[in-house]
Amino acid sequence: MKSIIKALVLTAGIAGLASSAGAQDAKKVFFLLPNSTTIRFEARDAPLFKAAMAKYAPDAQVTIQNGEGDPARQQRLVEDAISQNAAVIVFAAADSNLAAGSLQAAEKAGVPVVLYDHDAIGGKAAAHVVFDSLAVGRAQGERAAALINALSKKPVKIARVKGNQGEYGTRQYEKGQDEYLKPLIDSGKVQVVCEQYIQNWDPVLAQSFSEDCLTKNGGDVDVFVTMNDGMAGGIVAALIGQGFKPGEKAVAGGQNADVEALRYIAQGWLDDTVMKDLRVQADHAAQVAASLLDGKGVPQNLVNGVVNNQYMDVPAVFMPVQNITLDNLGDVVKAGVWTWKDICKGIEDTKVCKENM
Repeated sequence: MKSIIKALVLTAGIAGLASSAGAQDAKKVFFLLPNSTTIRFEARDAPLFKAAMAKYAPDAQVTIQNGEGDPARQQRLVEDAISQNAAVIVFAAADSNLAAGSLQAAEKAGVPVVLYDHDAIGGKAAAHVVFDSLAVGRAQGERAAALINALSKKPVKIARVKGNQGEYGTRQYEKGQDEYLKPLIDSGKVQVVCEQYIQNWDPVLAQSFSEDCLTKNGGDVDVFVTMNDGMAGGIVAALIGQGFKPGEKAVAGGQNADVEALRYIAQGWLDDTVMKDLRVQADHAAQVAASLLDGKGVPQNLVNGVVNNQYMDVPAVFMPVQNITLDNLGDVVKAGVWTWKDICKGIEDTKVCKENM
C-alpha cells in the first residue's frame, strides 16, 4: 500500500513539474495598454486581442497590463515583461513622446515590439497596427466643415480640442481636419476662439478646457471640434454643466464609436464619431504577434504603409474608417460592433431608439 501511495505521489509530482515546465515554456505575449481614461482599451481592445491570440497562437500566454497614463510606469512594465522572458510586446504607448526608453529596453533585450494604435517615438518597432489616421482627420474635418457651412452667421466661432501633442495620430488628425477647416479660417468664415492640445487625451482636462472656453466667450461658441470620444464626452459634460441643451452647440470629431458616444449622438449632444472596427485591429495585431512568435516576421500581406517614428520607418498595418452620424447610426449595428440594445440602454425614449428597438 505504501509503495502505491509513494508511486502516486511521485507521479503527481512529475505531472506538476511537467505542467510547471509547460507554463514556463509557453511563449509569452504582453499587451501593454496606455491608460484607463480612453475606455475602449480595457473594455474592448484587451478582450478582443486575447480572443484573437487564442485563435492564431493558442499555446501563447497573454498578459494584459495598463500603463495608467504614466510612461515611467509603462517602462517598468516593459522591463518586467522582459524579465519574465516576453517573446513579443504589443505596445499602446501611454505617452508617445516619452516611449523611447521602453522601445530601447525591448530592442536591447531582443524582444520585438508591435505598436498598437498609438505611435511611439524614438525606438525600434517591428510593426504599427493602426487605423488610417489621416483618413480619420479628414472624416472629422469634412463633417465639421459641413456643420459650419450650414450656419448662416459669419464668423462661426469654434473651439478646437486636440489630442496629446506630438503624437503621430494627433498630427495626422489635425492635418486631415485642416484640409477642410483652414480654408474656412482663411476666408473669415471661421474664427477659432479657443484651442488646446489635451495631455494624454484626458476627458477631465477636455471638460475643464471647454468650461473655461465657454466662460471666456460668454457661451458664444458655435462648434467644438475634437478628436476622440473621450474628449467629446468631456465637452458634453461642460455643456451640461453650463445649462445647455442637446443641439444648442455642435460637438464634432468623435472617434472610436464608444457606446457612450453613440448614445450622445442618439440624444443630439454629439454629431459624429469615426467608427474603427476594433475587432479588425485586434485580429491584425494578433496575426502579427503570432507570426513573430513563430519566427516568421511581420506578415507582408498585412503591411500597406509606413509610419516614421523619428527613429525608423515602421512597417504599418493601416485599416479603413467610417464616420458615423445620426443618419447612419445603424451601420454600427450592421457591423456587429454594438447592438441597438447596447446603444439605447437608458435612452429608450429617443427617436432613433424608438424606431429601432
